[in-house]
Amino acid sequence: MSEAWGVLAAILSSGLGGTSIGATRYLVNAVDPLAIGSFRFGIGFLMLLPAALLQGVHWPRHSDWLNVAGLGVLYFALFPILFNASLIFTTAARGALALSTLPLLTMVVGAALGSEALTIRKSIGVVTATLGVALALLSGLAAAPPGAWRGDLLMIAAALCMALYSIWSKPFIARSGPIPFTTVSMGVGAACLVLISLWHGSFAPVAAFEVPQWLAAIYLGAFGSALTFYLWAFALERTTPTRVAISVTVNPITASLVGAALLDEPLRWNLVGGIVTVFAGIWIATTAGRRPKPATRLSRAPID
Repeated sequence: MSEAWGVLAAILSSGLGGTSIGATRYLVNAVDPLAIGSFRFGIGFLMLLPAALLQGVHWPRHSDWLNVAGLGVLYFALFPILFNASLIFTTAARGALALSTLPLLTMVVGAALGSEALTIRKSIGVVTATLGVALALLSGLAAAPPGAWRGDLLMIAAALCMALYSIWSKPFIARSGPIPFTTVSMGVGAACLVLISLWHGSFAPVAAFEVPQWLAAIYLGAFGSALTFYLWAFALERTTPTRVAISVTVNPITASLVGAALLDEPLRWNLVGGIVTVFAGIWIATTAGRRPKPATRLSRAPID
């Protein structure tokens, strides 16, 4: 049951991540991606900090701080930089498909590092879910600007950062808990983004923000950062990195649904087929095969 809650938390986390793309698309017309990342993770950190203090939780032990800080830089600073840079060269659909290599990368890297066994069932589930994403994004994959492969590679590099974070963070989450770990790592990553944004002059357009822009930034911080990444850490505490990572295939699905609802983007038949395929893949990868029933005296009795 604990593992089932972990899988559900991962799916909800990725679903919220997909809705955050809508807010990001709205803000990107007003401010550059560095500032968006600073707002997202800076506000997220400020919302997680009082929750951690009120709970009276144990912060990461002193011997873990350097590793936790490094994971924060990896996931909350380097990952968004690679993610945003990739979309300069490639389309959103191709980028979403490249990001959906995350469960495959997590499964392979986890097996190579000895943190998780590679099974046929998980492999089939990962491939099925990735095919579901490709089906859902079918209409947008054909259009590609010149040099789109650069953006695809940058997005795969971003997915690799996320895979390594998911694998390496698991023991630290187990020792300190999801809220303190996420608070510290997010705070370090947010500080890096804020410093880079200040150096780059990314906050200059913020002076012209109106209520809708501030609401979008607050949504990104509260739901697209604090809640999303707390749920991700909660899931990693309870199940394997691959079973958490496969939920990222839900991200482009919810992004497409939000785009249709709020941005008047068209919905097509392939999105429905993609949704069904994605959830079929998640079900295959996150459910164990049928275990043999324990032997009884009757079953062990010789048959004449």
